[in-house]
This record gives sequence, C-alpha cells and structure tokens, in this order.
Amino acid sequence: MSAPITTPATRTVVLPTGVPLTIAEYGDNTDGQAVLMLHSGTGPRTMAGISAALSQHVYVITPTHPGFDGAPRPEGVASVADLAEAYLDLLDVLELSGVMVVGNSVGGWVAAEMVLRDNHQRIGAVVLMNAVGIHAHVPKNQVVDTRTLNPAEVGMRSFANAAFRPDFGALPAEQLAGIAANQKTLALYGGEHFTYDPGLRGRLRRVTVPVLVVWGEKDGIAPLKYGRGYCEEFADGHFAPIADAGHFPQVEQLGATLEAIGNFVDTVVKAA
Repeated sequence: MSAPITTPATRTVVLPTGVPLTIAEYGDNTDGQAVLMLHSGTGPRTMAGISAALSQHVYVITPTHPGFDGAPRPEGVASVADLAEAYLDLLDVLELSGVMVVGNSVGGWVAAEMVLRDNHQRIGAVVLMNAVGIHAHVPKNQVVDTRTLNPAEVGMRSFANAAFRPDFGALPAEQLAGIAANQKTLALYGGEHFTYDPGLRGRLRRVTVPVLVVWGEKDGIAPLKYGRGYCEEFADGHFAPIADAGHFPQVEQLGATLEAIGNFVDTVVKAA
C-alpha cells in the first residue's frame, strides 16, 4: 500500500469532440485501471479527501464538470447525458478498462447514465453516493429541490454534523460568486426536472455490472428510502447505509465510506 497522494497533478484533456476536460490525477496510469470520481453540484473539492485515500490503492481521476469552478463549458455540453458521453470519451482517450466510477449526488446521476451507454465496456463497477437522477414513487421520498432553499437551509439538510456546514456569512464575495455560478451550471445540467430524468429509473435494470449504493442515513436532500429504492432497481445492487452522515458521506464519514467501498471491491467486484 502506497501513501495517499494529497497534491494531485492537474491537466486539461481535449476530447475527440473538442470538449476540454480539466482533470486532477492522483497517481499514475500503470495498468490501465482507474477510479473515476464524479463530483456533486458543490464542485470537486468534496471529492478530494476520498480521491487521495483511494490513491493508496489505484490511479484516481477527478474531473471538474465543464462549467464548474471556472472550467469552460462548450455549448454542446448542456445535460447530464452530455456529461456521461464526455466522460466515456475520456476513458477511451486514456485507454482505461475495469474502471470503477464513483459519483456523489448529480455525479451519481452521471455515473448511472455512463454505465448505460458504456458500449466499449470500460466500466467494471459503479459506486453511487447519495445520488440523484431517478424519480421517487412516493412523494415524501422525493429529492428536495435545493433551488427553493436558502444556502443555510441547504447546509443544514446536507450535513448531519453542524461542524461541516459552511458559514455562508463568513465567505468572501468571490467565493460566494463561485458557488452561485456552480449552481447556475447545475440547474442547466439538471434540465426541466432538475433532480431526475423521468425515464432513468426504468432503464437501470439493463445495468449488468455490480453497483454499490452508499447512503448517508441523515441526508435531508435525498432521503434514505430514496436511496434504497435506487439500489433496488439494479440487477446486482448492494446497499451500504452510513450512520451520522448526510448528503456527503465521503466528507462526514470518510472512514466508513472507504470501508463500504473496500468491502464491495473484495466481496463483489473481485468475485465477479
């Protein structure tokens, strides 16, 4: 086991379609395998800790979604499906196989769309962490539309532990402007329904690779029952609830999240 890489190398990869992707790389591509980390609407910083931790075991790639944190967004990248296509192109360009795609929140939605489109069979497993993307059967289990909440309410619903909730009143104007810009881009990708695609749930039965659904039990954005319902749609779905965590289990409970992923790899992925 190597030491975690806390300072990744950052570069821009231009896809065959001309789309530029900013990626942070933890380690080197030595065997053609990797973990692809897809961030939430808050930006890539919430994936830094788990990316560094996983780099002890494998090459890790953490892209910045086009339009987030100042990254350019070409006009042709305007939906979750477009993001999925772009990241599949990235796997092709980097000549990766057996990739584990890990997505949090909207990143999980992108991961689900990726595995459904994976014609080149680059993906070996998927991990969804408090993902959005499907429509809940029961209204009380639906994902909260964060556009209807003020920033403080979003923070309260997102984190079980108050120590992790951002103090928006103390943030500088530049950072607040960046957050607002990210949310504008998120709304574009979310489309008409913002948190889901009406047809996605019915397509998930086609996913044949193993899927781990990790869920912070105290998520006030995407409820626990929503997560269980998400997991049940996969033919080879596995559910791992994370105690004392909200919408970002990899931030609040990194150790428990890593343990869940490790168990999934050892008992399911390797066996498959």
